[in-house]
Parts: sequence; C-alpha cells; structure tokens
Amino acid sequence: MALAIDTTSSTDPNAVVDDGTHIDAPGLQFFVFGLFFIFGGITSLNDVIIPKLKELFTLNYTQAMLVQFCFFAAYAVVGIPGAQLVKRLGYMRGAVAGLLTMMAGCLLFVPASQYAVYGLFLFALFVLASGVVIVQVVANPLISLLGPVRTTHSRLTFAQAFNSLGTTIFPYFGAILILGSLATVSADQLSGPELDAYRTAESQAIVHGYIGLAAALAVVAAVVFAFRNRLQGERHEAAAALGGFDLLKRPRFGYGALCIFLYVGAEVAIGSIIVSYLMQVEVMGLAEQEAGKLIPLYWGGALVGRFIGSAVLRMVSPGLLLATVAAGAIVLVTISANSSGTIAGYSLLSVGLMNAIMFPTIFSLASERLGARAADGSGIINVAIAGGAVVPLAFGAIADATGSLAVALTLPAVCYAVIAGFGIFARRPA
Repeated sequence: MALAIDTTSSTDPNAVVDDGTHIDAPGLQFFVFGLFFIFGGITSLNDVIIPKLKELFTLNYTQAMLVQFCFFAAYAVVGIPGAQLVKRLGYMRGAVAGLLTMMAGCLLFVPASQYAVYGLFLFALFVLASGVVIVQVVANPLISLLGPVRTTHSRLTFAQAFNSLGTTIFPYFGAILILGSLATVSADQLSGPELDAYRTAESQAIVHGYIGLAAALAVVAAVVFAFRNRLQGERHEAAAALGGFDLLKRPRFGYGALCIFLYVGAEVAIGSIIVSYLMQVEVMGLAEQEAGKLIPLYWGGALVGRFIGSAVLRMVSPGLLLATVAAGAIVLVTISANSSGTIAGYSLLSVGLMNAIMFPTIFSLASERLGARAADGSGIINVAIAGGAVVPLAFGAIADATGSLAVALTLPAVCYAVIAGFGIFARRPA
C-alpha cells in the first residue's frame, strides 16, 4: 500500500520534522537502515586505502589526507544541490540517483589504476562521495518521519548504529583485500616505467574491491527503483533565501553546526591514521594488514555505543550525555598520546565508543525549535560534515611539521573540548 508523506512543514528533504508529523511504515525503516549501512561502510573504506595510496605514491601525511579532503569536500559542494535534486525527484528516485552516482565513482577506480595517477583516485573518491551525500540527504529525513518527534534523538542514534555496522564490517574485509599485498619492494625503491607498472599492479586490489561494490550498488539501485512509487504525496517547498545560512547567527544552531564540523573532522582524522599509528614501533609495531584489521574496533565501538546510547538517551539529558562522552574522548586521546605499546593503541581505538552518540545528538540539539526553518538548518548541518575534509588535512600538516602523530592528536582533543562545551550549553531544551 502506498504511503502519503506530508512535508509541507519542511522545505528540505534532510529535515527533522518539528510538528509531530510522522508515518508508520516498518518495512520502510529497514530500507533506510540499509542505506545508513551502505554509505557508512563505503566511507570507512577510506581508512584502508589511505595507507595503501600513501605507500604507492610515496605521500606524506598531508598529501595522504587529500583522500578525506576530496571525499568530504563533496558535502560542501553537493550537499545543498543534492537536496534540491531530491526535492525534484522525490525520496525513492533520489536514492536511486545517489546509488548510481556512487556506482559511477566506484567504476572510476578502473582508469585511475590503469593510468596510475593519484589525482584520478581523488576524483573517483569525490564522485563516490557525491553519491553518498545524495543518499544521506534521503536517509536522514526519512528517519525523522518514521516516528514521533519525542523519540527523534533515540531514533537517529539507532539509525546511526546501522551506519556503524557498515563502518565496522567494511574495513575488516577491505584490509584483507587491499592491504594484503605480497610485494617484496615498495614504491620508493622504483622509478620510471617500473614504478608505473608497480602502482598499476598493486592498485588492482583496490579496483577489484570497488568493482564488487559497484555491482552491489547496481543491484540495490534496481531494487529501490522497483519500489520508486512506494511513497506518494510528497510535497517540498522552495528553499529559503540565502540557503538558510542566516541561521548561523542563532547561538544554539551556529554552535551546533560548528560542533558537527569538528566532530566529523576529529572522528575521520583518527580513523584515517589508525593503521599508520599502530604500525609505529613505539605503539604496537604491527604489519600493515594486521593494523588494518583493528580498524573495526574503532568503528565497532561506535556501533556498540549507539545501540546503548539509543536507550540511555531516553532517560538522560542529551546535552549532559554529550558533554560526558566528549570529555571521555579527550581523556582517551590524551592517554594514547602520552603512552606507548598496547595502552597507546587500544586507548585510541576506544575513542570510537565515545564518538557513538555525538553526531545524532549534536544534530538534534542544534535543530530543536527551528520550526519551519528546520529544513534550512538540516541543510547547513549537512554542509558542516565537510569538517571531515578540513580537520584531517590540518591533522596531517601538524604530523608532517612535528614528525609525530602523537603530537597531532592534540587537534582532535581540542575538537572534543569544543563539543563538550556545546553539551553543557545545550543541556536544557531550546
């Protein structure tokens, strides 16, 4: 039976509905959870290909972090246009457009490998991320619509758990496939045609993985297209003037948008350097593939924490819980940066548990009481995810300048301090 969605109170498909409007569609919930799983898993694969590309193209940390820069820059570039596209096509067709764009990005890894050019890999990642942004524009508002406003904090956190399930599973198998090279030489020992041939051969593992993803995305897109008429009666108003950026003048919302920027940046920066960090002799001295297999512990902590947080947020003030976990993240990062061995390694991996409830809690706290402007607010917050482009790049620059990943960990610690402050600031309802 077709479902009618009334979105007249929301001008953007990425909005949290503030007026109590919701739909009852259990089957649709599983579809949305699946979207969270897919784009979460693909995003976390960056943590695996960064060390691989770093070795293939003999990059420093700043250059290697261009992977995350190009991926998350898509949120700033495509976020608002992607929302406009979904308004025009509708949720289901918008999801198909996003999935097909992701598929195109995966297939671009083929020429990137054949020509052995780092810039082509970065372009492929940008296209892939553009599709992820469109799919996320679809997923967030649907979760908001699938239940009453009073449980929005809990429901968004539960949906993010499926995102974390993807980020936990994908890197493990990605590490086996992509970081399992048997090569007896490295890129810095070669030059000329030999170097080009080495890069082409060694990047085939990346290509095979993303071709497999492209095939899976094609199947999912076909299934979604088959149900493209499942939702009927969608209505979307025109975007507000200035794209809603005037909302940044509101202290609660502006502070929250900044925290989304910093949270995504800190989480991505730490995830990006886990392999290199654990390979250091003074930390755990692991081989590349073995270090890669531990990435799921970082994202798995977020998975476990989100299921727990979904329940805790029904009983505890979201603001105070946010401040508490942000403080916990600062403690763990500090311990890691000032210790060695397994303590340094596992304390950094444990930060994932602290990250668990941050995104959905910041998102919902910042969006409280925006009323008819909720849509514009959610669009700006979607753009703020571009923190995943900026903070990791700055992290890499600090690591290169100081010669120490431990010193660079000061940057995510500062990000978490700002987030803790927002939790205290927003501890009372707007």
